[in-house]
Amino acid sequence: MSSRTPMPGVSARTLLDSPRSMARGTDHVSAADPRIRKLVDRHGPLRFTPRGRPFDSLIESILSQQLNGNVADKIISRTYELFLPGRPTPEKLRAIPKAKLRKAGVSPQKVTYLRDLAARVVDGRLDLSRIAEEDDEEIIRVMDEVRGVGRWTAQMVLIFSLGRADVLPVDDFGIRTSIMKVYGLRQLPKPEKIEKIARPWHPFSTVACLYLWRSKELA
Repeated sequence: MSSRTPMPGVSARTLLDSPRSMARGTDHVSAADPRIRKLVDRHGPLRFTPRGRPFDSLIESILSQQLNGNVADKIISRTYELFLPGRPTPEKLRAIPKAKLRKAGVSPQKVTYLRDLAARVVDGRLDLSRIAEEDDEEIIRVMDEVRGVGRWTAQMVLIFSLGRADVLPVDDFGIRTSIMKVYGLRQLPKPEKIEKIARPWHPFSTVACLYLWRSKELA
């Protein structure tokens, strides 16, 4: 793991939950890394609002696995329709018949993953009501115990649901491809290389990653 230099007023649970916090993070990564500064100059300030509801994010990440965006969106939409007029809850997800999930397009394996997620939340093994109080690595650890959920998925929850400021998803394909292009590398970088490149980004690695994803989207 790369060393991280503390900043005044920044902790392991610092959030990107306002334009002010995003601006602070953007200023930091711009000053720390000329390559990221070029992306910031090109794309300008990014709007970012954490979505909340980690349970929803976990459901969507499970349903999206190994599917392209359009297919995943359709299955997610059909699955959510099963819970209308409300939203999915652990209790409802645990009780819904397998046949209904299969009809919505959920594979048998993913039905098993969803049931395991729901059971862990219901019986308290995964306490999502208190998860925002935990540090990043502890959140990754407890989520990694859910079937079908790994470190990458947990990191996406940290970023897009909880708005954590210093998450570095070294296995994310979009991050790897963007770094290869932005830093002029000949091949996709391995985690160790990404961690080395990212050392100046801490404690706002998430902001640098948001710009790398943005750059890839507009490439």
